[in-house]
Amino acid sequence: MPDVDPEIAPIRKMGYTDFLLAFINPQCSTSIATSMTPSPSDFDLQEQDILQALNKAKVRDVDYADMYLESSVTDSVSMEESLVKRAVKSVAQGAGIRAVAGERTGFAYSDDLSVRDLVQAAETARYIAESPQGDNPVAVTHRTGPSQNLYPLTQPLTDITTEARVDLLNQIDVEARRYDPRIKKVMASFNTEQKIFLVMNSEGQLVGDVQPLARLQITCIAEDGANRQVGSFGGGGRVGFSFFVENGRALEFAREAARQAIVNLDAVDAPAGTMPVVLGGGWPGILLHEAIGHGLEADFNRRKTSAFSDLIGQSVGSELCTIVDDGTLPFRRGSMNIDDEGTPTSRTMLIEKGILRGYITDRLNARLMGIPLTGNGRREDFRSIVLPRMTNTFMLAGESDPQDIIRSVKKGLYAASFGGGQVDITSGKFVFSASEAYLIEDGKITKPVKGATLIGNGPDVLKKVSMVGHDMKLDEGIGTCGKEGQSVPVGVGLPTIKIDEMTVGGTATA
Repeated sequence: MPDVDPEIAPIRKMGYTDFLLAFINPQCSTSIATSMTPSPSDFDLQEQDILQALNKAKVRDVDYADMYLESSVTDSVSMEESLVKRAVKSVAQGAGIRAVAGERTGFAYSDDLSVRDLVQAAETARYIAESPQGDNPVAVTHRTGPSQNLYPLTQPLTDITTEARVDLLNQIDVEARRYDPRIKKVMASFNTEQKIFLVMNSEGQLVGDVQPLARLQITCIAEDGANRQVGSFGGGGRVGFSFFVENGRALEFAREAARQAIVNLDAVDAPAGTMPVVLGGGWPGILLHEAIGHGLEADFNRRKTSAFSDLIGQSVGSELCTIVDDGTLPFRRGSMNIDDEGTPTSRTMLIEKGILRGYITDRLNARLMGIPLTGNGRREDFRSIVLPRMTNTFMLAGESDPQDIIRSVKKGLYAASFGGGQVDITSGKFVFSASEAYLIEDGKITKPVKGATLIGNGPDVLKKVSMVGHDMKLDEGIGTCGKEGQSVPVGVGLPTIKIDEMTVGGTATA
């Protein structure tokens, strides 16, 4: 968008940008609002300014239009080799405007919140949606606040001092090295984001939210002669600084990262072949997220490019499998009071006892498919278009004792944690690498293994689940999901489960 003409947009006084800049200038006493109900004045705008722009987008055959206003402060501190390597504070603000006509979506954004630039962005969105000009005014605004408060923090994350962040990382560095002298390198980062956003749409709704997000990530490298192995762990969510320091939680994260690295020093080559596989609880749910969850997002199913297209009401897995997406869990990384379209988040039944019950939807796909709106419209930031995305996706607990699950396996693999992976949404095929895995021999977990990859097909694997533990666990709060170039925070979860048959890639023979 063009620069703002100073005659059109005079210098503003203590608008929201100034609130954000106050954190960079410690002499300014202004602080970010923690209220969960932002208003246009937080962006130095009036409701009529937003209406003026929206009325340029909501014309004639435009079915729906909205404006998404966002301002955020991000802080990141990282440490390596016992030294602070990076300390960055960034401030961003802007607006994204969308016009939807049938299946056509026009989208434009501006990082300047002058009325002129907002109007120009709205006209651009309307033009992209191929809609002619005309009169179809936006409904009278009715302002609402979120119906839930899932992360009631009393202080914004921007109040955490750099000194406190660095001190935490120093403690982590010392604790990880104390765990074992073979820990030779520790890398740790602490990242926070305090975001405020406001959505006004052509139906007259005006709603917003203030969303905190914090994440601590630790990686340890262990060395024993020429043998060099890695362990990683971390956690976070929509939580305050106290979450990391209470009960020594951050130090426990450090010990766990160090433990994984030390365990991997003794790992043998993973077997190759088809065998039973047991997935541990918590983070291994990332396999469920990728291999199953993405295929249940409505845009893929509307375009018939998902392995789950047109299968509502049909069996897609073992009757032991019940999978939900739940954006309403307090303080969780994937939770939100409202999604990025202003819709309250919900608990959505996706698969119930093996039967496909529903898809994950945003406004566009729910309308075009004639299915319920689930509150899963998400975007990375104001520059990004809304897509249906997961929040916290997990399998519900079953009835089996986890130890009985292990005892039921004569020879197989136990996967405790995962690294990266790839999934083909259309076919459901996936490949995942295990970052911590063990052999199961005669019903017991024995040697750690390295280089194990799990290869399979999501719908096929779901049908081979024969035991589900009663130990459902959510991950520690580190997940970030990528889709069409956008990244959003998510949560995953899983109880211990047994998959009767799965292809394991490795360098040893089974």
